[in-house]
Amino acid sequence: MVKPISPNEVNNPAIPEEVIEAFNFLIKKNFRNGSATILQNEVIEKILKIFRQRRREMTRQQIFDAGWLNIEHLYTNAGWNVGYDKTAYNETYDAFFTFKKKKRISPH
Repeated sequence: MVKPISPNEVNNPAIPEEVIEAFNFLIKKNFRNGSATILQNEVIEKILKIFRQRRREMTRQQIFDAGWLNIEHLYTNAGWNVGYDKTAYNETYDAFFTFKKKKRISPH
C-alpha cells in the first residue's frame, strides 16, 4: 500500500549505507571526550573509497547533488547533537561536522 509522503521525507533523501558507514567509521575514529569532529572532505573521501571498494562509480558532485551529506536528522534521532559549519565568503577553513553525545535529562 502506498502512503502519502510526509513533510520530513520531502527534504530527506534516502541516504545509502555507504554514506552511513563512512560517517560511523569517522565518528569512531575521531571520538574524544564525548564528541567527534569530521572534516567534510574527509567524509567525502571515505564515501568515495567505500564505493570504489564495492566497484561502484561515484563522484563528489553526485554526493552533493543527491544531498547525501544531509545526515543530521539520522544522527539526531540516534542520540547525537549534530552540527555543521561551513565557511562564509570571507573565511578559509574546511567545512566540518561535529557529533556530541546528547546529555540525558534526569527526571525530577
